[in-house]
Amino acid sequence: MKTQILSFVAFALFAAACHAAPAPGEQAPDFTLTDSDGKSHKLSDFKGKVVVLEWLNHGCPFVKKHYDSGNMQKLQKEYTGKDVVWLSIVSSAPGKQGHMSREETNKTKQEKSAAPTAILIDEEGTVGRLYDAKVTPELFVIDGSGIVVYAGAIDDKKSTDPADVTGAKNFVKQALDETLAGKKVSEPRTTAYGCSVKYAN
Repeated sequence: MKTQILSFVAFALFAAACHAAPAPGEQAPDFTLTDSDGKSHKLSDFKGKVVVLEWLNHGCPFVKKHYDSGNMQKLQKEYTGKDVVWLSIVSSAPGKQGHMSREETNKTKQEKSAAPTAILIDEEGTVGRLYDAKVTPELFVIDGSGIVVYAGAIDDKKSTDPADVTGAKNFVKQALDETLAGKKVSEPRTTAYGCSVKYAN
């Protein structure tokens, strides 16, 4: 019996490790997803460039805060203009809040004047679980060598009020500026806040 219990505990610890979010300093797990235009994107194909992963759900009030204020679009435009690759990822399952068809996704992108490099569709939640993404918005910054240098919240104001964007400390902007300057990210890990990612189960 004791052996069986120890085996179960070992398996549980192994399983937990397999689903742990990649921590700052660790290699970003590679993946391939198709975007809202039907184009395939493989993370490792962007080696040499700084990459942002942004978990997205336009039905989430916390996401609306950053899009209705123009905050997210401003970041996307500023840093894609500096050759950063910005990948928004929708892990909402079909029938769940935030899930949209490719056509609806592109329409919303246009209406919001969003400017990511691509919006990736992750209906199975495979990549969301690979990164252990729990909320929207949740962001990762990956450096040119494929190492996660930041994981967590967009800023330090845990609210749904667009007015709170002003004066907030933007962790993602700070991480990108430091990474592009060749510096070590001063705050590599924060706690993301927002709505739960709407996985299938």
